[in-house]
Amino acid sequence: MNQHRLSDPAEEQGAAADRRGGDRYRTVWRIAKVVRNGDAGLWRVRNMSDRGMMLAADVPITVGEKLEIALSDTVMIRGEVVWSETGRCGVAFDEEVDVADVLKQLAAEQRATGYRQPRLPVRTQAQVVTDESTSNIELVDMSQNGAGFIHDGHLEVGKELDLILAGGIKRRAIVRWSRAGRGGLWLTQPLDRADLESIHRFEN
Repeated sequence: MNQHRLSDPAEEQGAAADRRGGDRYRTVWRIAKVVRNGDAGLWRVRNMSDRGMMLAADVPITVGEKLEIALSDTVMIRGEVVWSETGRCGVAFDEEVDVADVLKQLAAEQRATGYRQPRLPVRTQAQVVTDESTSNIELVDMSQNGAGFIHDGHLEVGKELDLILAGGIKRRAIVRWSRAGRGGLWLTQPLDRADLESIHRFEN
């Protein structure tokens, strides 16, 4: 006895979309540094093809904006916003890419020694609170898990502290390295991605 499965409209719609747009490579939790006119932020890549990608961010995004999308320190793609709705947008690349090769390169970089997450360039004051004192430092870059800073030498490697950012965001942090007036912090609890969607949030 033959049994016929009823078709799922949502499944058919998804298959049709795949046929129209070509194969889509889902990159779950891939974070990219997006630079646009006068701003930069960490946005999430939802999917990507040879000709474009979908990005997720809750900041206002305008159709026609030009974006520079850094998937890593070495992989940069330029494109233009072709549609935008609440929480996401679509980008058409200026030049087609071989997305399979790009994803292989990103995977290899992530496995390599010394890999670090995309970082945002910032110039912002933050407060550090230790058991001994409270003082200010200048942050020069930020990622979800860390921050680079300039200091006067009073923060030694291994020091635990509370880092208080503009807007009152507070994280426990440990000094990971320190030399020649520069240093790096490791955050024991990552920053929310939404906190890093625009460097304007840290202007002070």
